Amino acid sequence: MSHSEADGLAVRKRRATYARIAASAARLAGEQGVGNTTVDQIAQDAEVARATFFRYFDSKESAVAEGVAGPWLTLVTEAIARQPGHLPAKEALVAAFTELADQFPAHAGQIRELAGLTRGSPALAAWTARAYQRYEHAIAELLVPRIPDATERDPRPHLLAALAMASVRVSLDEWVRHEGDLPSLIHRALGSISIEPV
Repeated sequence: MSHSEADGLAVRKRRATYARIAASAARLAGEQGVGNTTVDQIAQDAEVARATFFRYFDSKESAVAEGVAGPWLTLVTEAIARQPGHLPAKEALVAAFTELADQFPAHAGQIRELAGLTRGSPALAAWTARAYQRYEHAIAELLVPRIPDATERDPRPHLLAALAMASVRVSLDEWVRHEGDLPSLIHRALGSISIEPV
């Protein structure tokens, strides 16, 4: 095995360990609440040592937040990348999130559970806010090529990304409080987004 192959394998192993710890943290927190979940439980479930946990995360809240946010970030970015190249930024964004929203009813229980977790823990809410910023940055990068006249410091990609994530957050809050049809709520919120050329 070459040096570069060994390095690549090591990186993949680290990513796999990171993802496994995060997934265990989110699952345990969903089952028993953040307050009742310990670092030792997460480490045991993920089959790593306690010291290994702290090599990847500085707290159980950060692990739970990554476990909640990480998989959805992959789904969001993949959905945007799948949209036809001729679609402008806003249309591609709305189409991608509409596509994802149509999948939400199948995961309604998990989404409600995770929404309750992030709203019930100040520490987890802070980490979730950071995760949303990651979403916005990743989404903005995908939108830049869809804005033909975008300049290097054009605010529109980041504004569209932030508005999309705000639309999802507002819709989730409304759904958690008053039930209703989550895909319709998200589609309505996304439809109100408007960014004028600069």
